[in-house]
Amino acid sequence: MTAILRRIFLLLLCTLSPSAQAADKLVVMLDWFVNPDHGTLIVAQEKGYFRAAGLDVELIAPADPNDPPKLVAAGKADLAVSYQPQLMLQVAQGLPLRRIGTLVATPLNSLVVLADGPVKTIADLKGGKVGFSVGGFEDVLLKVMLERHGLKLSDVELINVNFSLSPALIAGHVDAVIGAFRNFELNQMDIVKRPGRAFYIEEEGVPVYDELILVAEAGRLDDPRLRRFLDALERGTQFLVNHPKESWKLFVKGRPEINDELNRRAWRDTLARFALRPAALDHTRYARFAKFLEHHGMIPKAQPVEAYAVELR
Repeated sequence: MTAILRRIFLLLLCTLSPSAQAADKLVVMLDWFVNPDHGTLIVAQEKGYFRAAGLDVELIAPADPNDPPKLVAAGKADLAVSYQPQLMLQVAQGLPLRRIGTLVATPLNSLVVLADGPVKTIADLKGGKVGFSVGGFEDVLLKVMLERHGLKLSDVELINVNFSLSPALIAGHVDAVIGAFRNFELNQMDIVKRPGRAFYIEEEGVPVYDELILVAEAGRLDDPRLRRFLDALERGTQFLVNHPKESWKLFVKGRPEINDELNRRAWRDTLARFALRPAALDHTRYARFAKFLEHHGMIPKAQPVEAYAVELR
């Protein structure tokens, strides 16, 4: 009986397609815990598009959000979800990383004040307090926005509120916060009946950039798994924008902790911001933003676009 079963098993293996026999493992490190910004990744996984492309994709939330790009650069993960500004700073520091895809194609970052507060224009921040979570890049964003309204960075007091942006603003500890994501903090404030108003950085002198991107190690761009991954991701994106309600159900499937009002609102507000062609690269956008970072002293010199990003064929 054992010999007969073995023959049947071998016969079945021979009739299976290569992708059905064994999927190629691909480890993707997220930038944070699962949230609506990762919607296209989750939908592609739940719809089986990665599996259909012969991939066994594992999405991992990091213990430290600073780690994913470093793990990819060290060859300990295949891809990482990151941010265009962060990528350019890390390339300047010598990390061998390249953007191969985009998840969220517009900035989410914003300067937020209380809707019913005394700050009606950015100029009203003179002498006020501005909360932030991460220094460096956010300082540059604020500086550019202030200068457009006749102020200097020294005209405000910067206060590190860690990641308590909305609570610090609502409690009156600060007059504004920089680094608030418009699809999250604004909804968070509205839910507790303390609505906010956003000043959008791309309307205040900051060049448009890709908020959420996928980065790979620069020496492994010829890995055939990457193009298959991007093709499957595009299938997931198209399904999501065509079927947002069904996609929401897939997104929260097995994740009761994110099935709440805040994430439902964030999902709604993120839909229009997903990159419809994740693999496509806007060379002008990357070149322009590199020059912006160079001008403001964030990187020593703007490199050619191919030093930061590629479009896989």
